[in-house]
Amino acid sequence: QVSLVESGGGFVQTGDSLTLSCVVSGPRANTAHLGWVRQAPGREREFVASVNQDIVSTYYSDSVKGRFIISRDNAEKKMYLRMNSLNPEDTAVYTCGASLAVLTPVRATEFGYWGQGIQVTVSS
Repeated sequence: QVSLVESGGGFVQTGDSLTLSCVVSGPRANTAHLGWVRQAPGREREFVASVNQDIVSTYYSDSVKGRFIISRDNAEKKMYLRMNSLNPEDTAVYTCGASLAVLTPVRATEFGYWGQGIQVTVSS
């Protein structure tokens, strides 16, 4: 019902900014809640940010609040994650996700659909 494909990952330096994109397709593309999670080697998947289907509410983990901005364009069926003031601790595989549940996801386990993941590496 929802398919997602990420793009925009890469290698950056501490303090740089980077924008990740996620193309959302399927019949529920504009009615699903969307968000991002990340996972570093040897660590559990971590919730990053989410935005509800009506773009009314956004949620951020404490580790990225004030630095990352999540947005979506339902006309283009795209979601974005603008990452500012990056540091090496942000290095991880970032994955966009979608949820058809009533509530907007705020945990990594609350997404029902996933993209393939994309690597973001931040050097010091």
